[in-house]
Amino acid sequence: MAALIVDTDPGADDALALMLLAAQPDTEIVAVGSVHGNVPAALAADNALRVLDVLGLPHVPVAMGADVPYSGEESTFTALHVHGSDGLGGYAGESPSRKPTTESAAEQIVRLARDRSNLALLALGPLTNLALALDLEPDLPLLLREVVWCGGAVHAAGNVTAHAEANARNDPEAAEKVLAAGFTMTMVPLDVTGQAWADGAWLDQIGGGAVGRSAAQWIGHYVRFYSKASRGCLLYDPLAAAIAVNPELARYERHRVRVELVGYPRGATLLCFRAGENERRPVRVAMSAHVDVMLDQLRRALR
Repeated sequence: MAALIVDTDPGADDALALMLLAAQPDTEIVAVGSVHGNVPAALAADNALRVLDVLGLPHVPVAMGADVPYSGEESTFTALHVHGSDGLGGYAGESPSRKPTTESAAEQIVRLARDRSNLALLALGPLTNLALALDLEPDLPLLLREVVWCGGAVHAAGNVTAHAEANARNDPEAAEKVLAAGFTMTMVPLDVTGQAWADGAWLDQIGGGAVGRSAAQWIGHYVRFYSKASRGCLLYDPLAAAIAVNPELARYERHRVRVELVGYPRGATLLCFRAGENERRPVRVAMSAHVDVMLDQLRRALR
């Protein structure tokens, strides 16, 4: 059984990632933490609760996380233009049936990592909460089985600047702190998530049942954003979720990775070749994946 904390900023593709995870028989969503990114952290928490309501998972706690980057500076990137004004394409609907817990997402990570063995964390947004959790518990890399991060770009170009991917650029200091901390870590960068295209034929197959109908509404704005030459969308977060529970879906390289913190390439995830960087623990970097398998899993989850 794969037991996961999901750190997320829903967001249409984040919602689909939660739906995919909930449909896997050997996967337990232990808790969810919200983070700034696609939407502000408070809205991300409410959207996570909405998704869990639709999935019939009222027992899964949601903790609200950081609304500003680790540095304390105001975040400069959001993706409301991609995901809609409420993060769910204008169809977030009524307030969720419950509220977030009283602890922060960082506190939740630390408490669960101390209490449970063999626990992994899937991060679908900026790494702010995990960086803050490291401040609370420096031994966290020994307590978590693995961190899987949907973020960064290794050989591919960035998607918010020429060099930087959105989740890395939204909090470069947090990403650098986490990558330097020594976690057993898998990075799912744009090199592979940029291959996760769902075309119009696939989209036409979702929509049955309460889960599918909600998903079809929530991703409508997202699909329109991506449907320039042809109808479809990129499913970054569902691919990372699928890899988190089934690592055999991907082909990997192992690299030491650092994050550029200054200048125009700020937020770029760079391979370490400089003197003094060989002390950093390598991370497993997904470079290709069986996207068709993920799409089939997600299609079945949404039907």
